[in-house]
Amino acid sequence: MAKFIQHLLLAGTAVIAISSCSQSKIDEEDGLSSFNKDSLVKHIVTLSSDDYQGRRPFTQGEVKSIAYLQKTYKGLGLEPGNGNSYLQDVPLVEISPKYVSPLKVQSPKGNFELKNMDDFVLWTERTDTVQTLNNDEVVFAGFGVVAPEYNWNDYAGLNVKGKIVMVMVNDPGFETGDTTMFKGKTMTYYGRWTYKYEEAIRQGAKACIIVHNTKAAAYPFNVVQNSNGGVKLHLDKSANHAYQMAMQGWVTHPTAVRLLQAAGKDTNVLHTANNRGFKGFDMGVKLSATIKTKVVFNKSHNVIAKITGTKRPDEYIIFSAHWDHLGVGKPDEKGDTIYNGALDNASGTAAILEIARAFKSMKTSPERTIIFLSVTAEEQGLLGSEYYGEHPVYPVDKTVADINIDGINNYGKTRDVAISGNGQSEVEDYLKAELAKNNRYLAPEAHPEYGSYFRSDHFSFAKVGVPSITIDAGIDIVGKGKKYGQQMQDDYTAHRYHRPADQYDATWNLDGGLEDVELMFQIGKRMAFENTFPQWKEGSEFKKLRK
Repeated sequence: MAKFIQHLLLAGTAVIAISSCSQSKIDEEDGLSSFNKDSLVKHIVTLSSDDYQGRRPFTQGEVKSIAYLQKTYKGLGLEPGNGNSYLQDVPLVEISPKYVSPLKVQSPKGNFELKNMDDFVLWTERTDTVQTLNNDEVVFAGFGVVAPEYNWNDYAGLNVKGKIVMVMVNDPGFETGDTTMFKGKTMTYYGRWTYKYEEAIRQGAKACIIVHNTKAAAYPFNVVQNSNGGVKLHLDKSANHAYQMAMQGWVTHPTAVRLLQAAGKDTNVLHTANNRGFKGFDMGVKLSATIKTKVVFNKSHNVIAKITGTKRPDEYIIFSAHWDHLGVGKPDEKGDTIYNGALDNASGTAAILEIARAFKSMKTSPERTIIFLSVTAEEQGLLGSEYYGEHPVYPVDKTVADINIDGINNYGKTRDVAISGNGQSEVEDYLKAELAKNNRYLAPEAHPEYGSYFRSDHFSFAKVGVPSITIDAGIDIVGKGKKYGQQMQDDYTAHRYHRPADQYDATWNLDGGLEDVELMFQIGKRMAFENTFPQWKEGSEFKKLRK
């Protein structure tokens, strides 16, 4: 991700603003001497070793990972974070597709079949082993958005109960470049595919299919195929009887055009849906399909440890990172089948262990309680953090903030750091203030249209109103510049991200990574000696959730 310089005057202003709300004098150096690169490396090497088999939930990799984390937290002198236990059970269900039929189309202009994985991808989160669509009607609902604050309701006047709804990805105005709508180029949560399904459920739809568009989705259709065409883990919600759709999925853009043509509709609606006043419609097309699955219920685990605050123990600052990765899978070009996940996210897991050690070493103990949360099943859709958000061990209205780590810099010191979701919460101001002290800066988000803010575990806290942030590596490398830093990030994405090649090696330069980890510690430390709470900023879709 490309990064650009932000004027340090703004960061300096943030220093003044944040400092003014401190309630106790803070020793800037307290705890810093405990950070140790060798210790950080040891944790990364252990967690990403072949012995841990890629740390997939429900495997021996999970057993070893949570045992290591519990042993380490206990060895550091941290208290169990869930009563007398370091574990929070996370009930999951593993749903494996045994058979997905073609999608049969009945239309005014004839009947035809669409091919699974080529024209569409469908799956189910229901735990019955057979799900069917049986000549069910299709409704086109624009972007599938209900956003009163933007005066937008794609479902107005539509009845989609028991029907299939077809919607578009991203926000209204994205494709036409209308920056006056929603947040302009910055994707809101209304543009995220997960929201589209959630809203369709609220509307009572039987199924929801999203029209894929590479630019709007920020990834090609093969990512949809790879992510959703096989075994998937979901939170087990069978006990609460919440309504779930029979099916959900995606269709390719050419498939959506073909469906509209078969319905005798103007295919230009895929563009005009961006305009205010657009009305969705019944398409006059019916779809049929069958999905047969194998269902396995099991439990995974979040690992939670804490340091109890000395003055405000009932106020909580959370450091989070996901311990899981992809397990054993498809061999790469070298025949390696273990997806070790060294950077993603053994490095982040190791980082919060180092932050825990730093807090424990402080001469003046934190006044607020510090929670260290190692979550499961991030790679399956932020499931461990979502479960915590829905079943919090500590009250969300007493949770100050979540600082999440999803990989650290392994290529040297940088002048910058990055975040997704610039302008969401005041946690960003704490970050700017700490950066300014070290003549560093927060780079603007390179691709706000990608909706990256909704793709890491901090988002599960945002959804319940807790200001949250994931701090990412910068690219403005000291002595080498941005071009080199961008090359390093691009090389990782192309050759190691979600591949067996994501392994630790001795060429890693963790000087910058450790510096960023210390930065996160300092942000948490500052919050730990205050009695104020960071808030959501104006324009954030999560502001209304904060009590």
